[in-house]
Amino acid sequence: MGDFYQNGIITTLHNLVDRPVEDLESDLMKFRKERPMSLVLPSLYSELEGPALKNIVHELTKVPYLEQVVIGLDRANEEQYRHALEYFSELPQSDVKVLWNDGPRLRSIDLTLREQNLAPTEMGKGRNVWYCFGYVLAAGLSKSVALHDCDILTYSRDLVARLIYPVANPGFNYMFCKGYYARVADKRMNGRVSRLLVTPLIRALKKVCGANDFLDYLDSYRYPLAGEFSFRTDVINDLRIPSDWGLEIGVLSEMKRNYATNRLCQVDIADVYDHKHQDLSPEDASRGLSKMSMDISKALFRKLATNGEIFSSEKFRTIKATYFRIALDFVETYQNDAIINGLTFDRHKEEKAVELFAQNVMRAGAYFLDNPMDTPFIPSWNRVTSAIPDIKEQLFEAVERDNEEFRP
Repeated sequence: MGDFYQNGIITTLHNLVDRPVEDLESDLMKFRKERPMSLVLPSLYSELEGPALKNIVHELTKVPYLEQVVIGLDRANEEQYRHALEYFSELPQSDVKVLWNDGPRLRSIDLTLREQNLAPTEMGKGRNVWYCFGYVLAAGLSKSVALHDCDILTYSRDLVARLIYPVANPGFNYMFCKGYYARVADKRMNGRVSRLLVTPLIRALKKVCGANDFLDYLDSYRYPLAGEFSFRTDVINDLRIPSDWGLEIGVLSEMKRNYATNRLCQVDIADVYDHKHQDLSPEDASRGLSKMSMDISKALFRKLATNGEIFSSEKFRTIKATYFRIALDFVETYQNDAIINGLTFDRHKEEKAVELFAQNVMRAGAYFLDNPMDTPFIPSWNRVTSAIPDIKEQLFEAVERDNEEFRP
């Protein structure tokens, strides 16, 4: 059970009484008349072979209020795409579509965009989400849209109900909602990148760079790297997101840029949350948590630079040293929290992660200085439709034809 404390500059919606999911769904069935709802699921084909997604699909078969479910499928050949269409066919929602991102039709659209320098520059979740959002806009069926990952091992349908409720309720004024939860499973504390990189790095940047509204804003989110969020559909048109692991920080940055903080909120969506865990990958900065820490650090530095912050090699060395000290203090804090809750805690592994993240803060800083013209954001759909006015119609037709042609 959560507390009712409001910290920071955005609204926190708590889980105070474990309200039955049937009550939430009853409300959402009323809201759907004014705010029809979609759900976006970015997925790798490999997740169809894992234990989490089957349960997610099973839980979603019980959800009555969604108008549309859009699945973005990455790394799938034709046979695997056909299997995915069959896999998701048990979903009862009136409009269920699977985007075959590696298929010839969507590849052709990607090539058209690439010719105009408007396509996502790298494969990954950001690219997948961006195309799914484009399809949601093209279909025009919803006014509220939620997104969550497909590797949630502890999924139940109240997660999506609580996630979409704040932007679906016509009586609320929120344009964006971020999910949060405690990352505890199997008697251990997870969420290393959020605990040991993001929060201490934000605190270090506050110390080194001084008072900053954006850093205060980010520090208000209880779990800034959560992959679960929801929007009013209108928000998507002007959203520019990174295609790398900086997606979640990039989305939060865009919401701060486009909307007043009283239009943004976060909501407690799960008592227990677990998903597949990335390797630390200290030997390879192009993989795992090592790459994630690099991408997130670069996203933070880029955003601060757009707000007028001036960086140098000397400043990055100071940021790294400050981060390292704060992060080590956090390790002790988390150890004490684990002990009082009877959790397993490996201090050696935690400090090794901090050492790697500190190195990557410096590497991210060096990359930022060496690549001043880097433009990692995928263009907004408003810009894309300005350049290619019928692009949404092309995307809609491609997805429809794929789903009709290959459906078993």
